[in-house]
Amino acid sequence: MTCVFVQLRCKPGKAYQVADQIYEREIVSELYSTSGEWDLLLKLYVPHEEDIGKFINTHILDIEHIERSLTTLTFKAF
Repeated sequence: MTCVFVQLRCKPGKAYQVADQIYEREIVSELYSTSGEWDLLLKLYVPHEEDIGKFINTHILDIEHIERSLTTLTFKAF
């Protein structure tokens, strides 16, 4: 599994609605509301055989009210 962090910017006033939909899909390990430029921070594990971009597009970015995303891939835990 590959650990991936995804930050989401939501339409104004819609972060909690987006978070609820993500939570219902049961695909994230951790889900946080954040301050600053991004509204939500997701930690998820993508199976090695899956294309990460396709996985995120089909499992997260199809949710209404998401304006933008930033994906950070991880390589090694220390």
